Amino acid sequence: QKHLVESGGGSAQAGGTLRLSCAASVYIENNNCMAWFHQSPGKERERVATIERDDGVTTYSDSVKGRFTISLDRARGSLHLQMNSLEPEDTGLYYCAFRFRPCWVEAEFEVWGQGIQVTVSS
Repeated sequence: QKHLVESGGGSAQAGGTLRLSCAASVYIENNNCMAWFHQSPGKERERVATIERDDGVTTYSDSVKGRFTISLDRARGSLHLQMNSLEPEDTGLYYCAFRFRPCWVEAEFEVWGQGIQVTVSS
């Protein structure tokens, strides 16, 4: 089965850093849009960052803009999220997701990771 595996989560203090990674368990074709989602306890899952495979154009939610950076290793097909200046509100599950349609069009994501826990303490 096609699926994604996240790694690099864990705990950090406020103001600290974590780096999340996402890799396909098997080769996945046509990954034209890749994204990270965040789900805080009791809240709806939120798209926090996207990246276009072809030109590297990125988008960020207001909550992480200026603190998080999404990047793609095109040679390995792996996705990363550099999380700086962490805040307790960043606590929750983080999911990576791939899809065929580019990020700039309205479409659903097709392949998802299982989620990885991030906990930020004061």
